[in-house]
Amino acid sequence: MPRSRNRAATNPSSRRDFLKATGLVAGGALAGGLSISRAAHAAGSDVLKIGLIGCGGRGTGAAGNALNADPHAKLVAMGDAFADAIERSLSGLKAYGDRVDVPPERRFVGFDAYQKVIDSGVDVVLLCEPPHFRPRHLKAAIDAGKHVFCEKPVAVDAPGVRSVLATCEEAKKKNLSIVSGLCWRYHNGVKETMKRVLDGAIGRILTIQETYLTGFLWERPRKPEWTEMEFQMRNWYYFTWLSGDHNVEQHVHSLDKALWAMHDEPPIRAWGLGGRQVRVDPRFGDIYDHHAVAYEYPGVTVYAYTRQQAGAYSDVSDIFVGTKGRANILKHQIDDLDGKPIWRFKGEGGNMYDLEHQALFQAIRSGNPINNGLYMARSTMLAILGRMVNYTGKALTWEEAIQSKQDLSPKRYAWDAEPPTMPGPDGRYPVAMPGVTPFV
Repeated sequence: MPRSRNRAATNPSSRRDFLKATGLVAGGALAGGLSISRAAHAAGSDVLKIGLIGCGGRGTGAAGNALNADPHAKLVAMGDAFADAIERSLSGLKAYGDRVDVPPERRFVGFDAYQKVIDSGVDVVLLCEPPHFRPRHLKAAIDAGKHVFCEKPVAVDAPGVRSVLATCEEAKKKNLSIVSGLCWRYHNGVKETMKRVLDGAIGRILTIQETYLTGFLWERPRKPEWTEMEFQMRNWYYFTWLSGDHNVEQHVHSLDKALWAMHDEPPIRAWGLGGRQVRVDPRFGDIYDHHAVAYEYPGVTVYAYTRQQAGAYSDVSDIFVGTKGRANILKHQIDDLDGKPIWRFKGEGGNMYDLEHQALFQAIRSGNPINNGLYMARSTMLAILGRMVNYTGKALTWEEAIQSKQDLSPKRYAWDAEPPTMPGPDGRYPVAMPGVTPFV
């Protein structure tokens, strides 16, 4: 730790000089709620301690991205529902050497592991647990004065989204940074293409097509010693209460680009169709395997398609059609109405997973907070709205959806507790039926 910070901590006069030197007093950082420890970090000279919550593949990747982003960052605490996940994650981070300093006493396991990570003395929290838990964990981190990287999506139901929106407002009051895992917002090529679209390069947008068509993903076969809660937690992707369904967990990336093009404003209403046609075995929980949703804006319709079916056509693309041209966002290209290319990004796209963390750490060290809260919450709610209209078969307005009282939380969090969705006598889980499943 730098000597200047030690002197500042013990001598009021030198402390004042220190804060003046870093520009924090003039910038009003302390008046806005920036603590002394975070003021020192904003000086850009000392170690930022990272705590990882959720140690699966994405969490391990996020930890590596954070360490890539700031050479003075260290991973010092980890938490997960399962001890084996922490050990696998540590093994995957060996290349970072002593920048990963997580002794056994800072490896926390169980449903309360998140709070123990937050309370372990970290400065930055990476939220990479299953989406169901993010509203609660985000609130706990901001309440404790931590900066946050929050993976997408940020919730699985409307009460969760409302909680996230409120928490992000609290973060602004505390001058805390929140960066979202909606990583395409940090990709250089996508940013430049979107900038041109928003500046009118394709004219007035008429139609947006968002497509995320993929195959099957991972699964973990049931073991006889697992309780129902453990089985679902280990296969969280396939249960709506944990993942939100795949149109929320995965397709949110596509929907976020549509929201971006619409100036981060929500649609008037949505309707759609979806179902569970191929992936019907009980091991795939209760989620659908295909969704198609139309989101209606004044004069614009967003057509969103997502599917997870093996052996079928695959495509991930974002196509915007306007009065003067067409933009292919992931190809970073704009064509005229005859299909002739008129512009294409030729620079380096960059590693968007590293870039989002660079933005977070630069914000912390500069004392200029960044807050992605509004768009990460609205993109998540856009996806939840799509699930709602498909599960119920109804057309729903944005206001109806975001005011929904449906809370997907279990009654309690314990390995012997019943999850919100339980299998029937035949071992199958109840699946939403359009026209039958009610809107709550």
